[in-house]
Amino acid sequence: MKRRLTTAVASASVAAALLLAAPVAAQAYVPTGPNTVTITVTNNGPVPVPGFQPGTPVTFTLVGRGVTGANIATANLPVTSASVNKTADSSGTATAVVTLPANPSGTYTLAASGARADGNGGGSNNGGGNNNGGTNALPETGVNGESLMGIYIGGGALVLAGATVAVAAKVRRNRAENKA
Repeated sequence: MKRRLTTAVASASVAAALLLAAPVAAQAYVPTGPNTVTITVTNNGPVPVPGFQPGTPVTFTLVGRGVTGANIATANLPVTSASVNKTADSSGTATAVVTLPANPSGTYTLAASGARADGNGGGSNNGGGNNNGGTNALPETGVNGESLMGIYIGGGALVLAGATVAVAAKVRRNRAENKA
């Protein structure tokens, strides 16, 4: 009995350690700011973004499932981001060529950051629409309850393992007292 209990406790401890040590998928970085324009990308190909000062560097960051530096994208991977630098042409338009995975899933957001010619900051559009300008909204901060689910499950597993060990020790003591 002692050997089985020790094995069970060791197994539970290893399982709890593996559960807590499992890597958690990080949230991909989406640039925001007054000089950033965000676009939802739905197709492969060049994505021109107008409104930058001619000849200035523009950083494009693609965020989505399976994004790699090669395609500013590979399939069924966690949401990641990759960046590439381009230069705005003489009309102030910077263009990034986007290649999505063969079976894209989720949403893909392209953020273009650089010196804006219109001086009103960035904004958002949905693929070639007009620039809506910046906002005065506060950034989203704080904790997302869903992101803590793994911690809650891990904590519950540790409490359950501790309770199991305590009950097993009590039962063993009671049996030892009854035999004596």
